[in-house]
Amino acid sequence: MSTALNPSAAPAAALSIRYEHGELAALLAADDVLAVIGFGSSGPRSPDPRVLRVGLEPLSKTLLEVWRGRAPVHSGRDGELRWSSDGEHVYFAIELDEAACGGIDAAAEQAYACIGTFLAARETPHVLRLWNYLDAINLGDGDDERYRRFCDGRARGMNAHVPTRYPAATAIGRHDGVRTLQIYGLAARHPGTPVENPRQVSAWRYPRQYGPTAPTFARGMRSGVDQLLISGTAAVVGHASRHAGDLDAQLDETLANLDSLLQQAGASNAALGTRSLLKAYVRHEADAAHVADVLHARLPGLGGLLLLGGDICRSELLVEVDGVHQLDPPNRLR
Repeated sequence: MSTALNPSAAPAAALSIRYEHGELAALLAADDVLAVIGFGSSGPRSPDPRVLRVGLEPLSKTLLEVWRGRAPVHSGRDGELRWSSDGEHVYFAIELDEAACGGIDAAAEQAYACIGTFLAARETPHVLRLWNYLDAINLGDGDDERYRRFCDGRARGMNAHVPTRYPAATAIGRHDGVRTLQIYGLAARHPGTPVENPRQVSAWRYPRQYGPTAPTFARGMRSGVDQLLISGTAAVVGHASRHAGDLDAQLDETLANLDSLLQQAGASNAALGTRSLLKAYVRHEADAAHVADVLHARLPGLGGLLLLGGDICRSELLVEVDGVHQLDPPNRLR
């Protein structure tokens, strides 16, 4: 899966990602819609390749995640993978039955190999962002934990395409009992610029105590000139989890990590707020209202917040946040 940086390439215009209400048919009728992603048992179902229902239950008002690019958008299927493109960006999604593949590690390897093969043959080969959702992410002891096995398979699938830089990513556990690996992502004609957080060890450098294969993702990805795609971020400092069992302290640490990442992205408006769209994944449903209250209080005027019930990749972590932040364009940078 090639994510090599080409310094001479012109950056792509930022993709529009919003949380919206709306009828599915009306949304899909717009010629600039790349993807409509819904969540939970009431999420949208459609044979249209642009529609995906993720099995994470919303813990707040039900919204759709809508991606808009440049018209006209065309879409299709390539084996197990479905896709849509506006010529500058590609949305892709794949869902694989774990049992049919031989387990979560084999499903991850197959999925990532499929994504890499598909994108390598297109004019939009640069992977910017990935979301990975699987049931019971913390089940299993030691190296047999399902997340660790997923990381093994993901790395094997990626290595078949020799990535030089990793994309931004999220991996969250569903509670639905359905052993189907769900992955969706964004690729582009031009590469992004990975961003790391100086408060955290880069994920691919984690020590052996976290599993035989380190997670393969960047903390963020600067897309085009004015958009930061933020990976799943939790209360991890260095490589260690902090504040086990203390939700408020974990939220404080998570927000400190997000602030640090935005500063590292090098923009003058390095603060989350009106130009930010966030997802918060909450392990315990009873914590959802408090998480929402804290985030809205700490991030006044937040552009959008979607709360979803899901397990974080480490069992001691109670909340994780990812999102999209619009940066100042270059002529406004200090």
